[in-house]
Parts: sequence; structure tokens; C-alpha cells
Amino acid sequence: MGSKAGRRRTRYSAASLLLALLVGVGAWWTQQDGASGPVSDAGQGGREAVDGADLADARVLLGQLVVAEEDTGYRYDRDDWPHWVSQGQGCNTREVALREQGQNVRVDDECRAVEGNWHSDYDGIVVRDAGDADLDHLVPLAEAARSGARSWTREQRREFANDLDHLIVVTATSNRQKGDQDPASWLPELGRCDYVTRWIQVKTSYQLSVDRDEYRALDAVLSHC
Repeated sequence: MGSKAGRRRTRYSAASLLLALLVGVGAWWTQQDGASGPVSDAGQGGREAVDGADLADARVLLGQLVVAEEDTGYRYDRDDWPHWVSQGQGCNTREVALREQGQNVRVDDECRAVEGNWHSDYDGIVVRDAGDADLDHLVPLAEAARSGARSWTREQRREFANDLDHLIVVTATSNRQKGDQDPASWLPELGRCDYVTRWIQVKTSYQLSVDRDEYRALDAVLSHC
């Protein structure tokens, strides 16, 4: 009996050692496989992955942004930021964004989307009627006004308000929830790594500042990407 039990313990020990070795190799391989590829945004949804180079750039750019108190003394008036303007060929900014960001989009003779579907990166919902979709400024107009746009000309405000690089087709619900809040107060349910990366890119492109709480929120999200 004793010798049989000893042999069983030996077999179990060997099996345990082999299992631990396989788990360790698997973990090492996973780390190596993802080291140079896109960083998963799984669990946060939205875009499936964020390019590692974009994340690295975002960390550098965040450190270069001016940290300053918000310019709350500058009165924001939405009418001072003209949109949606013509983008040529009879289409305005909203119509172009719907066409470019949707799938199976069909437009009428006036460039209006009459068919298609749009994936809302903020909450993962698919919108199947263009009339139910909102076009969100990733960095809200009011946030831009508070972040260094006081001296902008009307033409500069017009350019920002119609910049297709930071306009996102989302559900009306998620857009209303966001309002004009920055990442210190609101983050999308899904795709947060992509969201803050693009937020930093917009603020950098337009030389806009971040306040201290906003900076901390952006840094916190990036640290988990």
C-alpha cells in the first residue's frame, strides 16, 4: 500500500509540475505576442483595439499639454461655432460623417442618408435610422471654448466645429449623457482607451489646454490601456 501511494504522489507531483510549466509558457507567449501589436480595448468595447504606437504617442502628448484652469469667464455661444457646413458635392458635415462612418449607407439626391447602420462606439448600440444618430464632437465645443479658444476667429471655430477627424456618430442617449463634460466627469461605457487617446490628439492638434482633474483622468485611463 505504501509503495503504491508513493508512486501516485510521484505521478501527481510530476503532473502538477508539467501543468505549471505549460501555464507559465502560455503566459509568456501571450505577453510576447501582444508586445508589439494593438492593445485590446476588450471589456470596454467600442473599437476592438488601440494601436500600441498611438498609445505611446498619447502618453508623450499628454505630458506636453498645457495644464491650466478652465477659462470659465469666456461665454460659450453655440451660434459662434458654425456647423454643419458644406463639404462639397451638395453634402454638409453631418451627411459626410454618416456616409463615411456607416455600413451599407445609401443616400438620396440631396446627400441625406436614407439607409444604413451605424455602430455607436460609446455604448455598442447599432443605429439603423440616420435620424436617430447624433454626431458628437469628441472634444465638445463648450470644452474647447473653456480650454484656450478665447482668441480664435470665427473661421477657426468653424474649422473646429466641422473637423471630421473628431466627429463621431453615436446614439443620441450617449451624446446627451456626455453633454459638454471632459473625461474627469464622463467617460464612455465602452472604448475608453481609444476615446482618451483621440481626446489627447485633438487637444494637441488645436493647442488646447487641460485642467488638472482632466489630466489626472486621462492619465489614469492610459495607465490601464
